[in-house]
Amino acid sequence: MNIRSQRRSMIVTGLALASIASLAACAAGGTAPGSSGGDEASGSFPGTDPENFTVLTANENPTLEAQLDALAADQCKAENEALPLVHEKTAQADTVQKVTLLASQDALPAHFIAGTAMVRPDGDLGVADLVLDYEEFLTEAGAWDNILPAASSTVNNVYGQMVSLPYQYNLEGIWYNKAIFEELGLDEPQTFDELVEAGEELAGAGYQPFAQAGSQGWPLTRLMGMYIFRNVGPEAMADIRDGKAKLTDDEYVAGAAALQDMAEAGFFGDGFSSVEPDAATAAFLTGKAAMKYDGTWLLSNINDEEQNQIGAENVGFMPFPAVEGGEGTIDQWPANAGTAMAANPKLAGPKVADWFSCIAENYGQQALQDAGVLSGFKVNGEVTDVPETTAFVQDKISEITETVLWFEALLDAKSNSLASTNVTLLTTGQMTPEQYMADLQASVEANG
Repeated sequence: MNIRSQRRSMIVTGLALASIASLAACAAGGTAPGSSGGDEASGSFPGTDPENFTVLTANENPTLEAQLDALAADQCKAENEALPLVHEKTAQADTVQKVTLLASQDALPAHFIAGTAMVRPDGDLGVADLVLDYEEFLTEAGAWDNILPAASSTVNNVYGQMVSLPYQYNLEGIWYNKAIFEELGLDEPQTFDELVEAGEELAGAGYQPFAQAGSQGWPLTRLMGMYIFRNVGPEAMADIRDGKAKLTDDEYVAGAAALQDMAEAGFFGDGFSSVEPDAATAAFLTGKAAMKYDGTWLLSNINDEEQNQIGAENVGFMPFPAVEGGEGTIDQWPANAGTAMAANPKLAGPKVADWFSCIAENYGQQALQDAGVLSGFKVNGEVTDVPETTAFVQDKISEITETVLWFEALLDAKSNSLASTNVTLLTTGQMTPEQYMADLQASVEANG
C-alpha cells in the first residue's frame, strides 16, 4: 500500500525542513557527500556517481532487497562491480522522519523509500528538486521502454510526476467464479446495469453475488469510487482535490446511491458490515460468493491450494464495468504501484544510470520468476512455472495504457477515514447518499 503520510506530518525539526529547501539551489551540481569525485556526470545525466549504489528500503519489504541482491549477483553483476550495491533499512512508519533528516544533512542515498506527499511537486522533496524524473533519466539512458505504460500512468497519477519505480504493481477489479458464471450462462458484465442483472440472477440461484470485507470500509468505498470514475471520468477525484467539482454534485452522489442500492438488494450477504477480510476471501474461494472486488494482491490466496477450493482454473478477473452515458471507460483500470522508491538527482551519474537501466530491463522477469511478484516493468525473457492466474494478470498489466486511482487516493487523512467510517451508515440505510457525500465534502473542504 502507499504511504499516505501528509505533507510535513512528521517534522524532525524546523531546521531540518528549512535545510531541505536550501538544498534546492545546489541539487544539480557539486560533489555530494560520499561521492567518489572521480566520475563526473556525462551527457545530460544530472548528478555525480557516489562510491556505492546505496538503496534505502523498509524493514517490512525484504522482497525488494532480495531481488536487487539477485540482480547484483547475476544480470547486473557488471554494474555491481562498477558501483557496489549497499542496503540501508528503516521502519516503514519512520520513513518520513528518516528521509527528512537525510535530506536536511545533504545525505540522501542514490535510491530511497519516501512518503507519498514528500515526492509530489508541492511536497518537501519535490519543491526542493530532490527527486529524480525517471522518465527523463531512463530515456537518456535508453531504458525507458522497460517501464510499462500502465505503471507510468499510475505513478504520474499518484505522485504528479514520474518519481518512483514500480517494483510492485497491483490492479483492482472484480474476481469472479467462472464455474458459477458458466452454470448460469453469465458473461462478464460490460455495463453496470449488466452487473446488477448478473447479481440478481446469482442471488436468485442461491449464490451471494459479492464477498466484501465491510468491516474495513474500503472494500465498499472502492465499488462506489469505481462507479464514479466510470460515470464522471478518470479525473473525477482530481477535480474534487482541485476544487473543480464537489462530491455533492449529482454525478458523484449517483455513485453513493449505486452502492446503497447494491447493499439493499442483498448483494453483499447478511451482516456484511462486520465481515473481516479473511472471511470475505474464504467466502469467494470456497464458492459461497460468486464475485469479489479486490486487488491483484489476492493472487497469494488464489495460488494457495489449501485456501482455494474452487480451483485456480475457475478464477476469472474482469474490470469494473462501464456506466452507460459516463465519461470513463472499462479499459481504465484502478491501480497502485506500491510505496514510493525515489532517486537522488545529485547522485544520478552514468554508473547510477547503468544500475537503473539494468533494473528496468531485468527486474520484471527476475521478481516474477523468483518470487511471483507482479511489477510495472516489462518482463524480458522467459518465465517458467508461474501460476496461470498470475501470468494472466501480468499479461493484462502489459496491455493497459491508462489507469485511474482508487476513491480515497487523493483525500486527506481525515476525509479518508470518514469515507470508510460512514460507508457502513450508507450501506445499511442509516445515511442517505446525499448526506454521505455532504459530510465527506465538508471534511474535504475543512481539511484539504
